Amino acid sequence: MTLFAISAGLSTKRPRRRALTARQIEFVLNRNSLARIAFQHEGKIELMPVHYAYVNHALVGRTSLGTKYLNWLVARDVVVEVEEVQGPFDWRSVIVRGKVTLLRERGTDEERKAFSQAVDALRAVIPGAFTESDPTPDRRFVFRVEPEVLSGRAATTR
Repeated sequence: MTLFAISAGLSTKRPRRRALTARQIEFVLNRNSLARIAFQHEGKIELMPVHYAYVNHALVGRTSLGTKYLNWLVARDVVVEVEEVQGPFDWRSVIVRGKVTLLRERGTDEERKAFSQAVDALRAVIPGAFTESDPTPDRRFVFRVEPEVLSGRAATTR
């Protein structure tokens, strides 16, 4: 082991990379609540962090009236990445490609039910969400990302 590897706590073993199974992808999505979401805006790719909950095989989150919300009214394609990192060569990453839908509190019975389920799931992640004690009260708009393609990769030195 080199002095640098010892001082940095890094293994000298080569990492093994592999694809995640569908079940492993579900586990990663279920046990995390922070992701990065990418979308196209004015000809450029934007990448922003979002809190999310994974419910009914979809990601739900919330946003404020800003770039994401206004963009998603017309351009619904997004890519979401969720990762778990234990070290530079020990990690898991899940990519979700799909379309974003803005959920409405008012509308059909189905729309109201989807909104209510999303809010309940988000409150499990951020208990004060949509209440007087909400840490980010400006994030009033709820969205859902329906996965069209799910993929996952992992690396490990173990």
